[in-house]
Amino acid sequence: MGEHCGLALTLLYPWFKFLTFVQTVTTEAGLMPDRAAPTAHSSHIHEKRQRRRAEILHAALRAFRENGYHATTLDAIAEHLGVRKTALYHYFPDKEAILYECHRESLAEIDRMMKEARKLDTASERLAHVIHEHVRVMTDTLEGSPLAFEVTALSAERQAEVIAARDRYERGLRRFIEEGIEDGEFRPVDSKIAVFVILGAINWIARWYRPEGSLHAPELGSEFADHLVGGLTCR
Repeated sequence: MGEHCGLALTLLYPWFKFLTFVQTVTTEAGLMPDRAAPTAHSSHIHEKRQRRRAEILHAALRAFRENGYHATTLDAIAEHLGVRKTALYHYFPDKEAILYECHRESLAEIDRMMKEARKLDTASERLAHVIHEHVRVMTDTLEGSPLAFEVTALSAERQAEVIAARDRYERGLRRFIEEGIEDGEFRPVDSKIAVFVILGAINWIARWYRPEGSLHAPELGSEFADHLVGGLTCR
C-alpha cells in the first residue's frame, strides 16, 4: 500500500509544480483577480444593498407618517415597497431597527449642520442656518414623520444614545444663543427656554406637514429662521 501511494505522489508531483507555476505567472501578469482586493462586482452588490436599505427607510417613513409608528407593521412597509415582508429581514431584523436607523440618519444630518454653522461669522447666521437645515431634515429627510415623539419606542440602550445626541444638540443651540447675547445681537433671554421654543416649533412640523402640500422645505426653512431668529434679535 505504501509503495502505491509513493508511486502516485511521484507521478503527480510534476503536475503540481506545473499548475503552481501557471498560477504564479498569470497572477503576476494580471490575468487572475487578486482575491484580497475588492472587485467591481462586490462594489456593485454593496451599492445595490445600500440603495435597497434607503428604499426601505423611505417606505418606513411614509408608513410612520400615515399610520404612526406603533400602528405600522412590517407588512405595511413591505406593501409600500411592493415586496414580501420576508424581504425586509435581509436588511433589518425588526421594526425597531428601522426606527433606530431613521434616528441615526437624522442625527448624523444634525451633526453635519452644526459643524457647518460653527464656521459662520455671527450667532444669528449660525442659528438661522441650523433652523433652516433642521426644517429640511424634518420635511425632506424624515418626510414629516414624527420620529421626535417616538424615542420611547426604542430599547433602553438605543434611547440613551439618541437622547445623549439630542442633548448635545440642545447644548450647542444654547451656546449659539448665549454667544449672540454676549455680542449684543440677541436680547438677554433664558437660552434654555429659547431652545425649547425653537425645537418645539420645528418638531411640531411633523403634526401638520405633508410632502405633497404647497409648502416646500426651502421656503419653510426660511420662514422659520426669519421668525425664530427675529424673535431674539435686538431691535
